[in-house]
Amino acid sequence: MNYSLANHDNSDKKRRRSVSLLKKFSVFLSGEGVRLSVSILCIIINSIANISTPILLGFTIDNFIKNRDLSGLTKFSALILAIYLIISLTAFIQTRTMGTIGQNVLYKLRNAIFSKIQSLPVVFFNQNKLGDLISRINNDTDKLNQFFSQSLVQFVGNIFTIAGVGVFIFFINIKLASITVVSAAALLVITFLVSPWIGKKNRQNLSALGSLSAEIQESLNNFKVIVSFDRRDYFRNNFESANNQNFSAAVKAGIAGNITAPLYDLSGNIATLCILFFGIQMINQKEITLGILVAFLSYSDKFYSPLRQMAAIWSNALASLAAWDRILEILNLHTNLSIKPFQSSKPTNHIMKFENVSFAYSDKKILHEVSFTFDQGKTYAIVGPTGGGKSTTASLMTRLFDPQEGAVYFEGHDIRTIDPKYLAQKIGFILQDQFLFTGTVGENIAYGNNNYQKYSKTMLENEIAQMGLSDLLDKFEEGLDTLITPNTEMISLGQKQIISFIRAIIRKPSLLIMDEATANIDTITEGQLQKILDQLPPDTTKIIIAHRFNTIKKADEIYFVNGGQVISAESYQASLELIKHSKLST
Repeated sequence: MNYSLANHDNSDKKRRRSVSLLKKFSVFLSGEGVRLSVSILCIIINSIANISTPILLGFTIDNFIKNRDLSGLTKFSALILAIYLIISLTAFIQTRTMGTIGQNVLYKLRNAIFSKIQSLPVVFFNQNKLGDLISRINNDTDKLNQFFSQSLVQFVGNIFTIAGVGVFIFFINIKLASITVVSAAALLVITFLVSPWIGKKNRQNLSALGSLSAEIQESLNNFKVIVSFDRRDYFRNNFESANNQNFSAAVKAGIAGNITAPLYDLSGNIATLCILFFGIQMINQKEITLGILVAFLSYSDKFYSPLRQMAAIWSNALASLAAWDRILEILNLHTNLSIKPFQSSKPTNHIMKFENVSFAYSDKKILHEVSFTFDQGKTYAIVGPTGGGKSTTASLMTRLFDPQEGAVYFEGHDIRTIDPKYLAQKIGFILQDQFLFTGTVGENIAYGNNNYQKYSKTMLENEIAQMGLSDLLDKFEEGLDTLITPNTEMISLGQKQIISFIRAIIRKPSLLIMDEATANIDTITEGQLQKILDQLPPDTTKIIIAHRFNTIKKADEIYFVNGGQVISAESYQASLELIKHSKLST
């Protein structure tokens, strides 16, 4: 299954999908009904108050200023001041309310994206750059939040204001109202025509920002390799190229986002001049009063000022839609490792069974119609050349991948019908490449163990002592309290493998898979580990994946993996012959 987040720009299909799936955004608004209602009410009150002030100002000019009525002027001035205070108060309430809603939505959205990413199979991470995923979680969601908590309030408020002003001015004077709205209608047509282009540039900008984040993440993660090979120039050039692409995309998106603003300013100024020109003539002909002309000039500003804002808001909306589209690419993915209905089966001695299993990475075939069984309580070794499929076979046993054909059975059940939590507890997997989390050695050992939902150092020390693992803790200066950080130099590769070994052993798994588990461990420590393995319950099945053949001499059965086949070597000597035949250097 292809999990690549390609992010193609063109697409009417993609835009239609984005618009239709915007309905899904309502899920993140659950529980925000009261705040939304308060915000909408404030928007309506704010718009009505804004619309009322020009006509009150015109009335004041015609009836009180013109007649020098100080008492009436004072009263209406106080009324207009009160309306301005209401405008400020409602604007404050709606901004604060929508800001709270925006942060709540951002919180839920990031949780949803992260939970979705965690549910996706390993192949998803193989096909996508981590830096781009981080950019989608951080940058894209933040852009969406900014629009929702800030721009959307202005957008809705401006819609109410423009509609209210448009209706109101036609009741006052049709001729001046026509002058006000004609040029605005032309601007809306232009905005509609350039919107797809603006949206395209914003999508390209977000994609370039994601690529830049991916380049930074890769460079920092591999900094030791860069220094050791003295290839700072290589990554510097790569970063410069990604940064140039991001700069170019950002400039183009900025130009696209602001291209309509000057048109709205020009149109608004022309409309004001026309109103002033025709208004003075109408005053001379006594068709309107000076107060009405002043009111119309104010209404013209209240009509075009929101339009100017909406030009910028519309650009932000298109950028947010592009961000939402990138977010939806993740939210709409579904894992291909879904749990199938459980089916009962007869008791069996086979703890693991492959039945006509075929698996490939894209077009590269790794396993072809492979069948074999592992009996409970035995020790098996898997050997073969590099790239022959040893680690892939182990990954299929732990269901990091599903076979394209055939089936894998655990304890007699199709592994696709078993709860992943059950598999994680019953199968211990010591990976070739170890990864530790920020925290202490003890917290890393207890990670993922159902017996330590809340980390307890005393319980863990007792468990480690009972299993004869205490001597291994002497490898760490502060024992279980030894601190591990992402870039720590205090923990060697061997120590990391010891932590992973203990983490797997204390779970008391039914099946223990060790993928080059002692590759970075000295021979003395390896001997200690072997003694501990020998003390595991007799029904524990052990699978050893190794290149060093001294680690597989005690195996009950040896399997040779190469060329898409898994062949039973039957004996240690036979496995050496197979290795020799495959021209693998020992």
